[in-house]
Amino acid sequence: MPGTIKGPGLFLAQFADDVAPFNSLGSMAEWAAGLGYKAVQIPTFDGRLFDLDKAAESQTYCDEIVGICREAGVEVSELSTHLQGQLVAVHPAYDLAFDAFAPDTLHGNPTARQEWAVDQVKKAAIAARRMGLDTTVSFTGSLAFPYLYPWPQRPQGLIEEAFAELARRWRPIFDAYTDQGVAVGFEIHPGEDVFDGATFEMFLDAVDGHEACQINYDPSHFLLQQMDYLEFIDLYHERICAFHVKDAEFNPTGRQGVYSGYQGWTNRAGRFRSLGDGQVDFGAIFSKLTQYGYDSWAVLEWECCLKSPGQGAAEGAPFIARHIIETTDKAFDDFAGGEVDQAMIRSMLGLGQ
Repeated sequence: MPGTIKGPGLFLAQFADDVAPFNSLGSMAEWAAGLGYKAVQIPTFDGRLFDLDKAAESQTYCDEIVGICREAGVEVSELSTHLQGQLVAVHPAYDLAFDAFAPDTLHGNPTARQEWAVDQVKKAAIAARRMGLDTTVSFTGSLAFPYLYPWPQRPQGLIEEAFAELARRWRPIFDAYTDQGVAVGFEIHPGEDVFDGATFEMFLDAVDGHEACQINYDPSHFLLQQMDYLEFIDLYHERICAFHVKDAEFNPTGRQGVYSGYQGWTNRAGRFRSLGDGQVDFGAIFSKLTQYGYDSWAVLEWECCLKSPGQGAAEGAPFIARHIIETTDKAFDDFAGGEVDQAMIRSMLGLGQ
């Protein structure tokens, strides 16, 4: 039975700032509600908005967070651990860059940084359960991505070992999530080892199809890879537990294509855009997700190389709202129906009485 998608929701990470109203959860929730959003997705890595360590220890704190949002007029859709999830697996080539995602005391210590990240992601499961949520969203991290388009060729077994190690790191986390009745919806994203359907299948196989391993569906990353983002829903809808509504466009030229020639965002062939300004067919996406019974949140993740975040957020809520399909329990041709008559049915088929 098709379900009705909930929304609009707003991922707060890209809007948080040191300037009011973007420097506290309460004021951001009020701002989001004023724009028409019904839920907010909270980045657990932003201490201005959320204290993950405290949430994992205190039911009272979690109740306060839910209450702050409810008083402002929104729900909490999911907790995000994108940055901590990224640090579960980091290739040494990215160590310096990704140190910025961890506390200063962990910089230059990849082992301690990873241990901290694993602990953080596990704590998010506890916090989510305390808040009455059954989903978080995250990244897988990456060990193999530097070898995506290799020269010289990759040695045999490199990719297999990378995914085996990824599974070794994530399986205890998944078990902790199952203990809490919570799933991790991974944003399938270039830069992560899980960046398309094929790599998601490899990861899922490596963790023996673990029930906590789910998908945060974001079509923008698939359009930029020139994937069929609608067939992706056909293939993996049973694993989709969250939905980032984000637009993008791909305009290849004689100078650049998918890799976009190291250009800045405005000059790339592939660019993220505000909702409605790109090429993603959201009408078809909302229809497919509804067809398969997705009834969780549609959450705007705003990223645009041209439009201001304020305008993008203001336009995002009505855009999502008008794409949500209110499902029906009636068939369009019910008016022409009648009582079931088995004798008539057999007669119509030429089967006699």
